Amino acid sequence: MLLFLSVPQPRPPGARTRAGAARVARWRRQRLRLRLQQLRRLRGLLRGLRGRPGAGSRRRGRMALCGQAAGAASLPSELIVHIFSFLPAPDRLRASASCSHWRECLFYPALWPQLRICLRVSPTEQPRLEFLMRKCGWFVRELRVEFAAENYLSGGGGPGDGGGADTGTGGEEVEALQLSARWLEVLRTYLELVLCVLVSIRNNRNLQKFSLFGDISVLQQQGSLSNTYLSKVDPDGKKIKQIQQLFEEILSNSRQLKWLSCGFMLELVTPTSLSSLSNSIANTMEHLSLLDNNIPGNSTLITTVELERFVNLRSLALDFCDFTAEMARVLTDSNHVPLQRLSLLVHNVSVMHKSLDNMPNDEHWKALSRKSTSLRVYIMAFDIKSEDMLKILKPSIPLERIHFDSYITCVSGAIVDLISRQYDKFLTHFILMNDVIDTSGFPDLSDNRNEDPLVLLAWRCTKLSLLAIHGYTVWAHNLIAIARLRGSDLKVLEVTEESIDFDQGELADQDVDPVHNLIEQVSLGLGQPWHAVMDIESLSVFTEPNRHFYREMQSFSEDI
Repeated sequence: MLLFLSVPQPRPPGARTRAGAARVARWRRQRLRLRLQQLRRLRGLLRGLRGRPGAGSRRRGRMALCGQAAGAASLPSELIVHIFSFLPAPDRLRASASCSHWRECLFYPALWPQLRICLRVSPTEQPRLEFLMRKCGWFVRELRVEFAAENYLSGGGGPGDGGGADTGTGGEEVEALQLSARWLEVLRTYLELVLCVLVSIRNNRNLQKFSLFGDISVLQQQGSLSNTYLSKVDPDGKKIKQIQQLFEEILSNSRQLKWLSCGFMLELVTPTSLSSLSNSIANTMEHLSLLDNNIPGNSTLITTVELERFVNLRSLALDFCDFTAEMARVLTDSNHVPLQRLSLLVHNVSVMHKSLDNMPNDEHWKALSRKSTSLRVYIMAFDIKSEDMLKILKPSIPLERIHFDSYITCVSGAIVDLISRQYDKFLTHFILMNDVIDTSGFPDLSDNRNEDPLVLLAWRCTKLSLLAIHGYTVWAHNLIAIARLRGSDLKVLEVTEESIDFDQGELADQDVDPVHNLIEQVSLGLGQPWHAVMDIESLSVFTEPNRHFYREMQSFSEDI
């Protein structure tokens, strides 16, 4: 703790005599100089403490000789705020418990330019969120909020809490109707938390970055199930309407907004939301992300006409079915700055309800690449059939990252081979996830092929730095080949233990433990220690694919 000292103040000599007036003035000037010296000494002390942790203990004894120590509560607010600025957020909160004066300085606007919150959808979070947003919501410049429902829903088997029992097709219909109070509470709490965030920032004109993510995929997994819950929690639709109006009010009141990102937020963004943005804000927006696989029919969250206003857009994230050939043409106009990052979500729900006929063709992708030579694309595909992927994967897409996540439809070896041939100059991230129940039936991509497609991918894609696989058979000798081909350039190689298989003929010829030999050979190839992933639940890319894609999209867009 710092000790701040004050000098005793004796009565000025000769203060009661007329002759002593000059001495009083001279004494006051000396006192002022002494205080300036104290301030300079204090500033030097703070610099020393910042650079040398042990400097304060060495000086404390010398400073104590100068006068009587003052309490920490007597420090000026500006000095406390300056001290707080060097502390991380948790330490600021602990320091604010010292006294009421320090607590008042805790939420000074300069200390909280950005706020990143990850919330469990739980009633216990609401008081804390209300306090934090009441203090910071009106001035924060960058706000990122993530709502996580999976912590609340773990351990249950569905609306009827039926566990993992196989109830059959008829049982699923009954289960969807048996709405448990626990699940209803999740959605009710979610709406309250969203309202709390939006109300607190409705008049914030300093907001520059605004990101919202609502991980309620469990509720949306069965499509209309979320609407059934909403009809119970919000029967007249007042809360949903209030949420949508608040969101549009935030957009209309914004004066400095550069970054707007909404991912999987239930009933938040509507096709008319972006019209609330003024032309001046739309013209200066740099990032726009609108992801929601629950939009019915042919509705889109942004139209081509609306996109024409965003002339300064450098990164964009949309549902693939919403990104049409007309949008690609707009982005190539001379009045638009070159687009540098494009993230596209291909979801089986969207493909079922929307057409792929309006997607950009290869000529549109060539025009986009000519407009911006630094354009890179990130695609995530949820349960997409191989024939649809063949339509989507145009040769001229500058594809840097691709993530497959399947529950029903598996990726074929032909698709992996096509990716390795078409995008060998750009591809850096390749993720292949298959959530199958029967672990003995993992598909083998190398069936009826002379070469394994994954090995060819590692050979052709010289920039590959991340490879993650689960739910597909990966032969041990092929895994060793991948590690040797890419070497230390392959920064991340994540393969689950149950996905690795060993050739029986090779096992008969080896005298060593095959697992130990695999670990040793892959580690040598990569130039770093390597182990197979033992616990699949530790992989967020597997357990939380929506959240993983959203976070990766954010970092992908920021890395310009």
